[in-house]
Amino acid sequence: MLSGEIGHIWSRCMDVIRDNVPQAAFNTWFSDIKPLKLENGELTIQVPSAFVYEYLEANYLDILRMAITRYIGADTRLMYSVMTDSENNIQAQYPSVDHVVSSFKEVHSVDNKAPGMMDAPLVQDLDPMLNPSYNFDSFIEGASNKLVRTAAEAVAVNPGHSTFNPLFIYGESGVGKTHVANAIGMKVKELFPSMRVLYLSAHLFYMQFADSAKNKTVNDFINFYQTIDVLIIDDMQELANSVNTQNVFFHIFNHLHLNNKQLIITSDRPPKDLNTMEDRLLTRFKWGLVAELEKPDLELRKQILRSKTRRDGITLPEDVICYIAGNVTESVRDLEGVVVSLMAYSTTFNKPIDLDLAKEVVGKSSQRTEQSITIEGIMERVCGYYGIGTDAIQTKSRRHEIVLARQVSMYLAKKYLDYSTSKIGSYVGKRDHATVLHAFSVVRDQMEVDKSFRADMENIERLIRE
Repeated sequence: MLSGEIGHIWSRCMDVIRDNVPQAAFNTWFSDIKPLKLENGELTIQVPSAFVYEYLEANYLDILRMAITRYIGADTRLMYSVMTDSENNIQAQYPSVDHVVSSFKEVHSVDNKAPGMMDAPLVQDLDPMLNPSYNFDSFIEGASNKLVRTAAEAVAVNPGHSTFNPLFIYGESGVGKTHVANAIGMKVKELFPSMRVLYLSAHLFYMQFADSAKNKTVNDFINFYQTIDVLIIDDMQELANSVNTQNVFFHIFNHLHLNNKQLIITSDRPPKDLNTMEDRLLTRFKWGLVAELEKPDLELRKQILRSKTRRDGITLPEDVICYIAGNVTESVRDLEGVVVSLMAYSTTFNKPIDLDLAKEVVGKSSQRTEQSITIEGIMERVCGYYGIGTDAIQTKSRRHEIVLARQVSMYLAKKYLDYSTSKIGSYVGKRDHATVLHAFSVVRDQMEVDKSFRADMENIERLIRE
C-alpha cells in the first residue's frame, strides 16, 4: 500500500483513539506514532522507544484493536518498529502480545461463545488468554508475598496433583493477584505444552454463560470448560450476585477437581467474606490453600521500583526510589503508575527525573487524593452534577437519575477509598455489599461502551479531585 494511503487510514484510526483517551494521554503516547507499512494483512507502526511499546501494549491495546478493526480489519496483525540506533537507522521489530488485532472479546457476545466438546479447538489452537509479561521472572518476591509465590510455583510444576488445589489467592486491588495467577499459567505452558490452560475474568465467564443460556447452548458451555486442564478465574467476587452462574461453576469445579485438574482462583476478599456466594462453593474454595497476597512492604516496594526501571531501560536516582517507596504504599499498581507518570512529566515538560519532580508527581497522583477525598464529598459532587439533593440517594426511589447517582457514588467510593463494600453500602442508601458490587459492575461496563457517560464520569472525578 502506498505511504499516502497508509497515512490516511492511520489518521482515521487516530481520530478514534483521540475520542477515547484523555488529550494529555493522547499527546504523550500516540502523537509520535508513525505508520510504516500495511502489507499482507500486517500493519507496522513506529514508536519512539521500547518503553512506549510496552506501555501501549499494557494500557491501550484494546483501543488500538478497536481503531484498527474499524478501519483496516479484524484479522490485521500489529507490529511495532522501535528505533534502537538512530545514527545507523537500526530498528527492532516487536509483535503485539496477541499478534492478531480483533474486536473486544468481553463486549461482543459472538466472541464469548464457548465451543462444544466435539468441536473444542486443539490444544495448540486454544488461546490461553495469558499475558506473557506476567511471569515468575517479573514477579518480585518479598516477605509479604513469599507464601503465595511458593504455593504458586508448587502448583505450576505439579498442576492438579499438589495439595494446593484449588489455590485461592485473595488481596486488595493492585497487589499482584492477576500477575501471579498468569505466572502459573505461563509456567505450566512452558513445562507441559500439551495441557489446556485457560485464564479469564469471572466477569467474562459470566458473560459467556449468559450468552450460552440465551442461545440454549449451556451444555456446550459446560462441556468446553470440563476439557480444561488448568483453569484460572480472576476476580471471583464478580460472581457473587449471579446464582445461576455459581451453580454452573459449581458443576465445572466438581468435574475438574475430581479429575485432578488444577483450579486457581483470585478474589479481592477471602471466601468467608463472599457473603452472597453459595455455601457449597465456599466450602470447595477451602479444600486447597487459601492465601492472602498482602500489600508490599517498604523493601519490596524498592525492589519493585528498581526492577521496573531496569525493564523499562530508565534510571531513577536512589533518593527518588526511596521517596516513592516510602510514600506510595498501597499497591504495586500505584508504584508502577507513579513511574509512568514520572516518565510522562519528564518527557512532556523536558524536566530531569529528580527528587523535586518525584515529590510533585507523588503529590498529585497519590497523597492529595487520599487525604482530601471523603465519601460525603463524593456523594455531594455526584448529586450536584446530576442536579439532585444528597438525601435523594438515601431513599429507595427507583427514578433513573437517582439510581444513576447512587450507583456512580458507590463506584467512585470503591475506586478512591479504602472502604469495604459493606461500609460503602451503609453510607449510600443503607445498601448491602452485593448492591455495591452490582453498582460497580454496571458503571464500569457502561463506561466501556458509552462515550458520553465516560465523559460525565471524567468530569465528576475532576470535581472530586479539586
